[in-house]
Amino acid sequence: MRNPLEPFARKLGTRPFVMTLSRGIIWTDQKLHRFFGGRVSLVGIAGLPSLRLTTTGRKSGLPRSTNLLYFPHGDDFVLTGSNWGRPNNPAWTYNLRADPKATVGIRAQVVEVKARELEGAEYDRMWSELLAFWPGYEMERVAAGRPLPVFVLSRR
Repeated sequence: MRNPLEPFARKLGTRPFVMTLSRGIIWTDQKLHRFFGGRVSLVGIAGLPSLRLTTTGRKSGLPRSTNLLYFPHGDDFVLTGSNWGRPNNPAWTYNLRADPKATVGIRAQVVEVKARELEGAEYDRMWSELLAFWPGYEMERVAAGRPLPVFVLSRR
């Protein structure tokens, strides 16, 4: 059965004012993750696929975790570095470039992955699929004024 909030969330994701709420959304999502031991996320409540990405900090060498919307693509996880339309890429993109080994947590299950950043024609094909999945990425790309990096995370 499809979550009735999913179409609403997809529509809401194309509204510019949502980008201004990013700090509150991230804070709430982190609290839900902690309280429910990784089994609940704000994105998940809305019926969208979410994961908790843990990378190795490129400067600190410490684990860095963030909750993200992802695009399921076969057995892979596709991530887009939109950073809510901000001009800079999110920190996790730099961490994956420095060390592509990471883990993703989905409903409290941890999966080891290896990331690969897409470029050229492969990026273009995936970008079309991503826009069909989450149309708000185009709004965020325009607001950011930069191409949004796209990573495919494959199980190791």
